[in-house]
Amino acid sequence: MKSSTIRTFTTVHTWTGLLAGFALFIAFYAGAITMFHDPIDTWALPKQELADARVMDKAGAMMADIVAKHPAARESIGVTYAAGHPSHEVAAYWMEKNGTWMTQAIDDAGAHDAEDHEHGLADFVYELHYDLGIPEIGIYLMGIVSVIYGVALLTGVLIHLPNLVRELFALRPGHNLKRLWQDAHNVIGILSLPFHIIFAVTGALLCLTLVALMAFNVAIFDGKLMSAFERMTSALPDTAAMTAAGPGADAKTNVPMLPPAELGAIARKAALGAGATNFDPDYMRYVHYGQPGAAAEVRGTSEKTLGEYGMVALDASTGRIINMQLTGARDANHATYSAIFGLHFGTFGSLSLRWLYFILGLAGAFLFYSGNLLYIETRRKRRNAEQPMKVRAMATATVGVCIGTCLAISVTFIANHLAPYFGAEPTLVVQPVCFITFFAAVAWTFWRRPAKAAVDLLWATAVASVLVGVLDMALHGDRLVRTLAEGRYDVLGVDLVAMAMGVGFGWLAVATRRRAVEGDPCSVWAARSPRVTATTTPAHDG
Repeated sequence: MKSSTIRTFTTVHTWTGLLAGFALFIAFYAGAITMFHDPIDTWALPKQELADARVMDKAGAMMADIVAKHPAARESIGVTYAAGHPSHEVAAYWMEKNGTWMTQAIDDAGAHDAEDHEHGLADFVYELHYDLGIPEIGIYLMGIVSVIYGVALLTGVLIHLPNLVRELFALRPGHNLKRLWQDAHNVIGILSLPFHIIFAVTGALLCLTLVALMAFNVAIFDGKLMSAFERMTSALPDTAAMTAAGPGADAKTNVPMLPPAELGAIARKAALGAGATNFDPDYMRYVHYGQPGAAAEVRGTSEKTLGEYGMVALDASTGRIINMQLTGARDANHATYSAIFGLHFGTFGSLSLRWLYFILGLAGAFLFYSGNLLYIETRRKRRNAEQPMKVRAMATATVGVCIGTCLAISVTFIANHLAPYFGAEPTLVVQPVCFITFFAAVAWTFWRRPAKAAVDLLWATAVASVLVGVLDMALHGDRLVRTLAEGRYDVLGVDLVAMAMGVGFGWLAVATRRRAVEGDPCSVWAARSPRVTATTTPAHDG
């Protein structure tokens, strides 16, 4: 390959990495944590008991009451199941005529309304992963980032392909930090390349599907694609055919509907009878509630399958099975859609696969962090104490955004447990605490400069991460003992992993401080800037 071509690929790789790097760091770090969504969900709500059959029995009456008060819900209304998890509340969801999503939760005390659904801790971390916590446009932004990410992967492979075998395990520690960061970046990138290709492709598809559908709907399919896509990704038949199935689909007709608990039980029995290894209902929706031809679609989860979710469509008034889309019995559309989701989130394997995805997520975050450090090391002036503005700006942004994200998420875990002791609802606290901590970390980096701020923020993250586990054990030790007695280790796992990560951040803080004090003074990472002339030669590079 010509040297000019390699330079072009290197330039493209550098700038695509920089453009997408910060967003990808947040997505990968939050995504790694999201691999243990259910254990975190259980950990986050220590006082909430399992939603039992009594609560699910009330859901049927709740559906009828909602439809009576909100006619728009008759067209489509969904309800979540407890699904055997302490944190899964039973709640109904529907869309008003103005496009506003509504929710109504129900517990043993009865139903209660809420105009806007607030995310719990685990759901919020998941939201950070797929849209950075940015409403409306965040998911599309991450779709664009995924495309740029794919370009960075392609150019990176083309750059290193000629020396792939020689550079695979070439990790050369020493005084030359640029070479060390380059080696670490290359090794992690090459070894995890297949997974990064999966994440880039599936991430772009998941985030930009709606945009692509809208474009093709107008340009090619004459406005018919959106309704067709709903049929291709649902187990339900055409809604027009359903309403025509009954003798006059009058909106005032009130056909009795089977309650969600009964429909879920029928769907589970049918799925197991069709060969599914397991089928745990977690969500269902009614279509044309109370009308002749009304149908219900029950979604259930299955473990160790490429497509975690399966669907069973039923007649909502009789429970007759209409259609099933399950593992091993899906059509091409459902199989493709399920595979995209399963590959991206690692839902097709056991606990060991989730741990692998967790490690790959952290390694991916390091990949983008090390890419920024490479940019800084490549462009810093090795004979001047005062570094160029672009180097100082990149160092500030890298410390503030990357380490600030780690600190913000750890502090959010702490806030989730402390909120009730200050009379606050955890679901209302997690988002503001996370963003306030993040922007405070960025501001602290501007004030303290990157070298000192990096040490400060790493120590703060280490302490906060250890406190996540310590506080839970101190405040909810009874819950920890009970879950262990029941043979459940999810709560203990969250505590131990948080404390282990705290130890890791502490080690990074010590190493970073050593670099700031003992490293090359002609660096943006030096704790103090000596008077160095343009002819001064540093003791070593890095």
